[in-house]
Amino acid sequence: MGEYKHILVGVDLTIESRDVTRRACALGSAFNARISCVHVIEPLSLAYGGDIPMDLSTIQEQIQDTAKSHLAEFAETLGIAEADRHLIFGRPETEIHTLANEIGADLIVVGSHGRHGLALLLGSTANGVLHGAPCDVLAVRV
Repeated sequence: MGEYKHILVGVDLTIESRDVTRRACALGSAFNARISCVHVIEPLSLAYGGDIPMDLSTIQEQIQDTAKSHLAEFAETLGIAEADRHLIFGRPETEIHTLANEIGADLIVVGSHGRHGLALLLGSTANGVLHGAPCDVLAVRV
């Protein structure tokens, strides 16, 4: 295993994200690597199939504003520079792969709930990130 130079940590801004990010930061310290974090907002039209007969743009803007402030607060407490904080719309696994390529990340760190059975078959963000990732992936059990 070579040294990691740029670690991307995917966060959902829950309490568990702090544990995941602390693990990424510990690796960052060990390898003297840059740390970036990303929070992906899944558009409501994707989450609910686009069949909702109403304009969701106001709600989506509120979600984005809330996520932006939470991400800033979250990243500040962990010492992640503003330039290394990313807030993106889309499918988490796809957007994390794309961002990892764009920033040259050589490790992606995500949280995993350790699902079994049907939940595992239906997939999770961690599973989606693992498959097709452009670099190593560390799934931290939360």
